Amino acid sequence: MARLLCDAVALTESQQLVRSSIGDICSDFDHEYWRQRAADGEYPHEFVDALADHGWMGILVPEAYGGAGMGTQETVVMMEEIAANGGGFSAAQAVHGGVYNSVPIVEYASDELKQDLLPHVANGERSIQAFGLTEPNAGSNSTAIETRAEKSEAYRAAERSDAAAAKDGDEYVINGQKIWTSRVDVSDYVVVVARTTPQAEVEKRTHGISMFLVDLEDAHNQGALEMESIPKSASEFVHSFELWFDDLRVPAENLIGVEGEGFYQVLDGLNEERLVIAAECIGLGRLALERAVEYATDREVFDRAIGSNQAIQHPLAEAYARLQAAKQLTYNAADRAASDEDVDLGAYANAAKFLAADAAYEAADAAVQTHGGFGVAREYDVERYFREARLTRLVPITQQLALNYLGENVLGLPRSY
Repeated sequence: MARLLCDAVALTESQQLVRSSIGDICSDFDHEYWRQRAADGEYPHEFVDALADHGWMGILVPEAYGGAGMGTQETVVMMEEIAANGGGFSAAQAVHGGVYNSVPIVEYASDELKQDLLPHVANGERSIQAFGLTEPNAGSNSTAIETRAEKSEAYRAAERSDAAAAKDGDEYVINGQKIWTSRVDVSDYVVVVARTTPQAEVEKRTHGISMFLVDLEDAHNQGALEMESIPKSASEFVHSFELWFDDLRVPAENLIGVEGEGFYQVLDGLNEERLVIAAECIGLGRLALERAVEYATDREVFDRAIGSNQAIQHPLAEAYARLQAAKQLTYNAADRAASDEDVDLGAYANAAKFLAADAAYEAADAAVQTHGGFGVAREYDVERYFREARLTRLVPITQQLALNYLGENVLGLPRSY
């Protein structure tokens, strides 16, 4: 399996433990496994179950709730190794939501909700794989979401009578639409971001947004959720959906955090998650580069290995250099996120994501070119890596939005949007 760039940064003892354990799990799932999952569009249940059985779906869940109690330093290692050891960016994305959607619960949910849910997330019995934020008319501009969550009449009546809020039977009613919500088909819950106060009625557009934990089985039983899969050309086994909520009733206790402050809760931890995305890109780049080096070493044309030609060597060497630089920045930023330093983590996170996505793309492109005509043959996998690498330049933010952040917040240039 992938060994390139393994010594690019010094790892702590806990990071070494993560790399070793994840590598052992990944070794049971070869290239054919991932090739078949992609061909069939079938979610890698066996792989995810193996991670859950070893407790890795609860890597960010505190030990008090049965989790590993680790942080960004360890998670970047976990997700890079998953991507690098055969599964690519899609394999990492298959579990990314299940790992990171627990964070809002840990940080903001009530003690009762934490006690009821987090132990089951940590041991893999329950999953929060889906996060519903993006809407057809609100992509990168998250404050423009139109999905509404309103208190039920009974809830309002209880408040008008000065009764204690959030009693049994108190509910919110959600109506609206979400798009590009991934892994809904393999999740027990979806975190839904909705407006609890219309934008026209708030002083700042970032106010009046709230987060809710939605039990998907309950939503389907109510007949209040309709979902439709979105056909796409990358990450075939990580399915994305368009969702419609029609008078979906959600218990008031499933409100995550403080009503109206959901936008800030979404932002909290966003930079750390972006660093993990960068690590997934690095893992994909490592995988593509390794496969290209193997092919360039084995493939002979005119009685010599094609890797002896500078036209093959130089793009691969350049890809290695780009991945090395991106990894150094990403891991340095993860260390700083775990420290007490007062740093602009947003600057590090956006720069890391930008560099890592570009490095992954260049590595995948070089891998396809190295394979020549076989670069588009599914049996060699590099065409899949290339499609995934192109996706990394779009999600979770575009390269241009990362540059916007750096231009405005680091270089001090006027706001461009």
